[in-house]
Amino acid sequence: MHNPTAKLGRLFGATALFSTFVATAAQAAQPTDWQIWHQTPGSSGMEDILSFSWLTLYVIVPITLFVMGLLAYVVVKFSAKANPTPSKVTHNTTIEVIWTVGPILVLLILAIPSFKLLESQFNPPEEPSITIKATGYQWYWNYEYQGEQEVSFDSRPIGSEEIAGSKEAALKERTDLGKTDLKVYPNLLAVDNEVVVPVGKVVRVLVTAGDVIHNWAMPAFGKKMDGYPGRLNETFFQPLREGIYYGQCSELCGKYHAFMPIGVRVVSQEQYDAWLARAAEDVGAANQELKASIELQNDKIKVADNKAQSND
Repeated sequence: MHNPTAKLGRLFGATALFSTFVATAAQAAQPTDWQIWHQTPGSSGMEDILSFSWLTLYVIVPITLFVMGLLAYVVVKFSAKANPTPSKVTHNTTIEVIWTVGPILVLLILAIPSFKLLESQFNPPEEPSITIKATGYQWYWNYEYQGEQEVSFDSRPIGSEEIAGSKEAALKERTDLGKTDLKVYPNLLAVDNEVVVPVGKVVRVLVTAGDVIHNWAMPAFGKKMDGYPGRLNETFFQPLREGIYYGQCSELCGKYHAFMPIGVRVVSQEQYDAWLARAAEDVGAANQELKASIELQNDKIKVADNKAQSND
């Protein structure tokens, strides 16, 4: 859905990235050190949210500075020393019209795009191609792909000493899965089985829980949906770029709430089709084959880049 603030967001997009230390491609799908702004958008919905955030910022900052300046002026101009005889003026029609009409205009500037943004959060741009049921448990997620080829698996954190029981066991989890690179599979965010979806497709997520209230949150997609036992809530996202995106349960759900990450791997349609067919037989093997395919693809890109740089 078109957001009227998109142009404004793009205009100041470079400033936003610079102010947050410009995340690299590998870090774009996860939090970064000293981050003070949103993660790099990974979906069209998050792009709209980012644009609206910039709109509100550029409306609020001038207002805040104006009010601060006005207060400073009043403190100096009308202090007891500078103005020993207080004014007894109680009414000024012009001022009252300004401070009534002004806020109304500001609210309209913010309200109209905010209503459109809210509407877009509940109306996907097209019929979802994939439906995935996400069920939260203490303290992991279960995913079920709905469709002709049903796939179901658990997604648990790896590499955490608190969950694995020891540093050696945590390291073994990573080693066995080939996920020792902390830049790609960061601590407290890496999982054994990521949700796999194709790039550019609308994905419907049905969120529920099997014990207590959980929350399926993916910052790069601008999505955050509660999961209640015995109830289905629905959200969706449309990923723009391939890569791994990380989120976490965002509802306090017990002792290991901080160790309940969410991983979504966005791949090409061809890679997704191959993964889905293999996952119907063996999810673990399908993930390893997909990982190997992606690493081979990345190696080819690096070789091509190196050749191009050599030719230059």
